[in-house]
Amino acid sequence: MRRIVTGHDPQGKSVFIADGEAPNRITLNGRPGWELNTLWATAGTPQLPAAGDPSLALDTYLPATPGTRFIFATWPSRQDQARNADPDTLRAEYNAKVPGLGHAHEKDAHGMHTTDTVDYVIILSGEVWLELDDGKEVLVKAGDCVVQNGTRHRWHNRSDAPCTMAAVMMGAERHG
Repeated sequence: MRRIVTGHDPQGKSVFIADGEAPNRITLNGRPGWELNTLWATAGTPQLPAAGDPSLALDTYLPATPGTRFIFATWPSRQDQARNADPDTLRAEYNAKVPGLGHAHEKDAHGMHTTDTVDYVIILSGEVWLELDDGKEVLVKAGDCVVQNGTRHRWHNRSDAPCTMAAVMMGAERHG
């Protein structure tokens, strides 16, 4: 995946500050075909000009309020999912590599999670089922968009092809 980032030189002129592979790519040994790329992150109110690349030193993959994450995630096909590691081993690896987001996943309901974020999600390729806590599901296909408002949910790829989505996650305050 190519990531292009613009910024400013010392005189304030716009320049390209990065043009290359996304530097923050995570894969899981216990889940072949799964991938998470964090393309950019903000903490607090974004400052211009931006100083450095905040996506390189994340201590959590969930943004605080205010804050954002710009991610690409790929879910493997159902055939690849069948090769998953033991659930406890997979959970430990996920928590170690994706702190915050990994810890939001429930131990007793595989894949179910709730985050204090508003997420804008666009399915780029493939298809995936979005399940909410009442058990209702909707099929989301390439080109479809989801606004995820801090609800308890999980994603299921039941197809023979991987599914890739782009998402912007914004930290939110939960009331009530």
